[in-house]
Amino acid sequence: MSNPVITIKELVKDKPLLLAGPCSAESRDQLLSTAMDLASFGVKIFRAGVWKPRTKPGGFEGVGKEGLNWLREVKERTGMLTATEVANSKHVKEALKGGVDILWIGARTTGNPFAVQEIADALKGKNIPVFVKNPMNADPDLWIGAMERLYNSGITEVAAIHRGFSTYEKGLFRNLPQWHIPIEIKRRMPSLVMICDPSHIGGKPELIYPLSQQALDMGFDGLMIESHYLPSSALSDKEQQITPAMLRDILKVLVVRERSDCSESLSELRREIDEMDERLLDILSKRMAISREIGRYKKENNIPVLQPLRYDRLVTRRVSQAAELMVDEEFIKLILEAIHEESVRQQIDIFNKE
Repeated sequence: MSNPVITIKELVKDKPLLLAGPCSAESRDQLLSTAMDLASFGVKIFRAGVWKPRTKPGGFEGVGKEGLNWLREVKERTGMLTATEVANSKHVKEALKGGVDILWIGARTTGNPFAVQEIADALKGKNIPVFVKNPMNADPDLWIGAMERLYNSGITEVAAIHRGFSTYEKGLFRNLPQWHIPIEIKRRMPSLVMICDPSHIGGKPELIYPLSQQALDMGFDGLMIESHYLPSSALSDKEQQITPAMLRDILKVLVVRERSDCSESLSELRREIDEMDERLLDILSKRMAISREIGRYKKENNIPVLQPLRYDRLVTRRVSQAAELMVDEEFIKLILEAIHEESVRQQIDIFNKE
């Protein structure tokens, strides 16, 4: 099946550009039910993974090329464009033969230059949009390098997907946003279309709206959101998928802002502040966890909670460092006092409760 020419420029005429659909194609009925619901309120691009790379063997790894037949039927019955993930040249050839309109390269594949080059070579001479997700690790050059491999193969219809970065520690997000990295990518590649994947960043339905709105406020061109007609039955990533009805409600309240260059600069500075605040909260959480461990050790070894000499030395050292970093000394003292007071409180709780 030959596809009509589709350009990224045409795709982003709709604000925001939206790709929606289940994490993976699981059955014909599942795909058609979800697609019909999404099409009913104007979704124009339907996404579904046919091949699913999983962290460990034994999980659901996709239905394979049979899912391409279901995607073709979705397109025929709804008029939506279809998108799927490719990780090697075989995937590319089968997806193109199956009539898929848009391809994306997943985070695991983006981090493998050999795999990306294989995909780029398979796409030579083909006219199809390719979206590139950021790599698992926070490496801007690796992300840019993957897109450059596509450009070098003559593929001009390239866009980026920000899906967050993996971390060992569990926190608010499934994958850390680290917004400064897509900002840096846009600084280096100003004309690049960038969309956000709040499903993978948040990992929870309740985070999809705030992350989507934040991305749009930051000037992202669109969103990729995982939507399943029955998320609780999903064979992959069921915790982060939302129903089409939930997506419809989110789209109703999302605000797309038109900003001047001045307001864009201010927004970038505020985004940096927001990200730093998130880091501070994460660091404080980890610090308090260590304080509780110290409390347990002190209790087991009959050591008093308060250690005044150590605290005095700590404050003196940190205040000296603050002056070198052009931070007000009294301000740092207030912060250290508050942190110390909370650490002591948590250690006393250990003494009283455990």
